[in-house]
Amino acid sequence: MAVNRVPAWTELDMNGVGARAKVVAFDLDNTLARSKRPMSEEMAQRISALTCLIPVAIITGGRFELVDIQVLSMLDADACRGNMHLMPTSGTRYYRWNGSEWHREYAYDLSTDERQAVIAAFERHARELGLWAEHTWGERIEDRGSQITFSALGQEAPIEEKEAWDPDNAKKNALAAAVGAEFPELAVHSGGATSVDVSRRGVDKAYAIDRLSTMLDVPVDSIVYIGDRMDPDGNDYPAAVAGTIAIRVTGPHDTLKVCDELIARLS
Repeated sequence: MAVNRVPAWTELDMNGVGARAKVVAFDLDNTLARSKRPMSEEMAQRISALTCLIPVAIITGGRFELVDIQVLSMLDADACRGNMHLMPTSGTRYYRWNGSEWHREYAYDLSTDERQAVIAAFERHARELGLWAEHTWGERIEDRGSQITFSALGQEAPIEEKEAWDPDNAKKNALAAAVGAEFPELAVHSGGATSVDVSRRGVDKAYAIDRLSTMLDVPVDSIVYIGDRMDPDGNDYPAAVAGTIAIRVTGPHDTLKVCDELIARLS
């Protein structure tokens, strides 16, 4: 399914969106929160409220530990955790609340050989493209088991540095193209502000949406998906192509407005 352009929430009939919605799914970085930062108290209130009205999914390129820090630790005490579906590392893993803890339901890990080869390719191509920074903050290439993530400035880089590094996504897209040409059997795409992700082909945000649809027995076109990387090279785009009610935001300030619109119609 081709998607020419994903609309912003201001371009949509939100009454119609609310009437169709059976699930609301979110990207994390620059959608619910700034990169690697906990979501705001205001966002936590909105997400907590939504969990008591409708199933809520978080589908992110980040690992589960970041979802825990950025989202779960910020939820209100009355949030309905049993109504949440957590799909980190671009949907290659899935977690549910079992009443006492978050339990991993599945994981699609890359083989040891695949992970080692991708890590080596990231360094080689990043150096060739002039993207191997002299100074980084934290880990530059992270082995997440089901996903290898290259973070050009390091995982712990200041948010201001990250946001200024590649505002038009050209650097990430060039690196993703170079690595992708070497591993046609894997899925390679630009992720967050400074990152490129590699995972098993066919297991991406579109796959996560399809699994969510099957597990909850709802049509894909009744799942609202909200994300900031809705351009064809972005890691949110597959969720739009899957056939969701896709909504493009430019940051958490937009997402707060979308949440308010949805809460008003679902309450």
